[in-house]
Amino acid sequence: MLTAAVAALVGLLIGTVGVGGVLMVAFLALFGGLSIHQAAATSLFTFLFTGMLGTWLYQRRGSIDWRIALPVCAGALIFGYLGATAAAQIDPRPLSIIIALIIVAAGIYVLVPLKISPQYRSGRGWREQALLASVGAASGFGSGFSGAGGPLFSVPLMVILRYVPLTAVATSQVLQIVAATSGSLGNLRHGFIDLRIAALVTVFELAGLIIGDVNLSPSWPSHAWLLVLALSSQVVGWLLISVSLPRLPAALTSVLLTIQPVGSVLLGVILLGEAPSALQLAGVVAIFAGIVVGTARLPARAAA
Repeated sequence: MLTAAVAALVGLLIGTVGVGGVLMVAFLALFGGLSIHQAAATSLFTFLFTGMLGTWLYQRRGSIDWRIALPVCAGALIFGYLGATAAAQIDPRPLSIIIALIIVAAGIYVLVPLKISPQYRSGRGWREQALLASVGAASGFGSGFSGAGGPLFSVPLMVILRYVPLTAVATSQVLQIVAATSGSLGNLRHGFIDLRIAALVTVFELAGLIIGDVNLSPSWPSHAWLLVLALSSQVVGWLLISVSLPRLPAALTSVLLTIQPVGSVLLGVILLGEAPSALQLAGVVAIFAGIVVGTARLPARAAA
C-alpha cells in the first residue's frame, strides 16, 4: 500500500509541476528491496507510460508546442541511452550519493518562487532549436543516469531559460517517452528493470497523473451552488435528522435512513429528469431486498 501511495504521489507531481520522479527512485531503493541500479532503472521504465498519458492529456488541452517539444526530444534520443550506460558503470554507493544530491537540488527548485518573465522565448530560429536540443540532451542524459525522468531536468532548465512554464511542463511529458525509452534500452542490457514492481508502480502513477489533470478549482458560480448544496442537503438535512431521531422508534428510524438513497434516486428522476444507471437501480433493489428480508425475520424471532 505504501508503494501505491508513493507512486500515486509521484504521478500527481509529474502531472502538475513535472518534477517528482526522483522520489520513486529513492523510495524503491530504501523500501522496495531493490539496489540503487534496479531502483533507477525500474523507476525510469514506468515513466514511459506516464509520459504517454501525460502527452495525451496536455495535447488534448492544446498545451504542447511541438515546435519546442520536437528538438528537446531529438536531443534526448541518444543521450538517455548514454546516461543509463554510464550509470551502470558506477558503483552503487557513489551512484546513491549522486542521486541523493539530485533529490536535494530538486527540493530546492520546488521551494524557489517562480519569477514571471516579461518576455518568453518562442523557440523559433536555428539558435533556439539548438538550445532546445541541448536542453533535451542534458535532460535525457540525466534521466537515463538517475532514473528520475526527463521532467526533473528539463522543466527547471526551460524555466531558467525563459520558456513559458506551462510549455515547459507540457514538453516534459513528451520528453518522458523518449528519455524513458532510450534509457530503458540501456538498462535492459544489464537486466536492471524489475518488471513486477514496475507494473504495480505504473498503475498508481497513472492514477495520480489523472488526478493531477483534474481541475479542482471551481469557478465562482460553482461556489454558490456548492454552498447551496452544503446548506440544503447536508447541514439542514442532517439537522432535521438529528432532531427527529429521539422522537421516532428505533426500528422506523433505521428503515428511513436505509431508504434515504432510494429517495435521492427518485428525486433525481422527478426533479431533474435523470435516468438512473444500472448500478443505481441495482442498489435500490438491494436496499428493498434487505428491508424485506430483515422484516420477514421479525415474526419468527418474536415467536421464538
